[in-house]
This record gives sequence, structure tokens and C-alpha cells, in this order.
Amino acid sequence: METDIFSTTASAALEFSPKELDSFERDGYAIVRNVADAELRQRMLNVTLEGLHRHIEPLEYEADLHYPGAPVSTSELGGKTVRRLKQAHSRDFVFTQWIQNPAIVNRLKQILGPKIVCPLSHHNCIMTKEPKFSSDTGWHQDIRYWSFERPELVSVWLALGNETEQNGCLQLVPGSHCTPFERSRFDDEIFFRTDLAENQAVLSKKILAELNPGDVLFFHCKTLHAATRNRTDNTKYSLVLTYRSLDNPPKEESRSVVLPELLIH
Repeated sequence: METDIFSTTASAALEFSPKELDSFERDGYAIVRNVADAELRQRMLNVTLEGLHRHIEPLEYEADLHYPGAPVSTSELGGKTVRRLKQAHSRDFVFTQWIQNPAIVNRLKQILGPKIVCPLSHHNCIMTKEPKFSSDTGWHQDIRYWSFERPELVSVWLALGNETEQNGCLQLVPGSHCTPFERSRFDDEIFFRTDLAENQAVLSKKILAELNPGDVLFFHCKTLHAATRNRTDNTKYSLVLTYRSLDNPPKEESRSVVLPELLIH
């Protein structure tokens, strides 16, 4: 498995170069190194740790989803293991500051267009992966959860600590956002089936998105991705938000219109 993923360094550049933009459009993802400084990350982490310690709602437990490795129920040993803190934006102003970071906003405008929106109904959360009782997330495309006029959204994943193969970093399949997969290649829950030979050929091209603290992964909503459970002794923390173009509104009466959205200038 290759780990050499397209990335740009922590330079003063606040946007993708033409070559980097071409790479994102081809592969469906890109990593930008060292975007969030230590002070900003620590402020986010402090909010995260308080939310976990006090179990501040809204949140989601590993047991809620029944993914492989998760406790059977919230009453079982490890049943109160948090999978994610929902509604990150409303937890502290630091997340509003992050959403407006020029290194993020400028790159999103290159991908999505001059006016972008952050839908608070989707992602907008802090993902936590505990050393015990964390689960495996199967291969999927995020667009399976969402309802918009066009399947053209981008997620921005910030590593608040190290993300490695051992602690369950994201894995992605380059170019999968451009492949028209038939519905039969997914199971009833719209996970990409690993038992099909044709799917196995696709997944053989997967890469690891290993990140250092402060690194950011941009990925298209149709890029196939997955993650294993955390096999280390330390919890992994990640912030993820999703963005769309202003001219790509959510469909009426869908879960994508449950919460308001932020217009990003």
C-alpha cells in the first residue's frame, strides 16, 4: 500500500497552484501540510476534551452505529465510547475562526467557485477514535448521506493530532470520484462491497492519508474512503466540515436542510 499522497507544504501560499488543483481534480483529494498552528489546535482540542469529559450533546456513540469493533449497546462495557461530537461550529468561536481560515477558503473557492457555503447539517463535527472500542468504517462515498442539486461538495478534514495507519487514519481511492459505480456494487447501507472482484480491483489502489497535527485533507464527496479502528494507546481527534457552492443548494425536505448554513465570504 502506497503512502506517498499528493500534498503541498506549509508554505505561505494560501491557494492551490495550477498543478495542485489539477491533481485534486484528477484524484479527488489533496493534503495541505501545517495549516492550523499549535495555538489554534490546542484551543480546539481543549473544547473537544471538555465535550468528551462532560458528554456534551449532541454526540454520537460508537454503539449507535454497530460498526465492526463497536460495543453492542450503550449499556455494554465501552458502550459510552464517543464516536463524534456533533455540531462543532456551535461549541466554540474557535471553530468559526477555523471555517474562515484563508488557506481553507481560498482553496475551496478554486474548487467550488467564488461563493461557498458551509452546510451545518453534514459533518460539522469532531471525530474521536478511542484506543478501545473504536470501530471500522467501511468503504463509502459521503454523498450517500446528502441531498443536493449536484454531487459536488468538498470535505475539509483537520488533524488535531497524528493520524497514522495504526490509529485509523483515512484511506482513499484516487480518482474514484470520477467513476460511475452501479448501485449493485454497494450493499443495502450503501457501503462499497468488498466481496466483489471488480470492487477489490478498485480498492487495491487505495492510499493512506497519514497526517501530522495541523495538516488538512481536502476530499470530494464522491471519493471512496474508509478507516480502521484505533490500535494504539492514544485517542485520535479530527475536525471535519463540508462545503458546497452557493449555486448547489440542498434538496427540499431532505436531511440536508435540517440546519442552517453559513455563507463564507
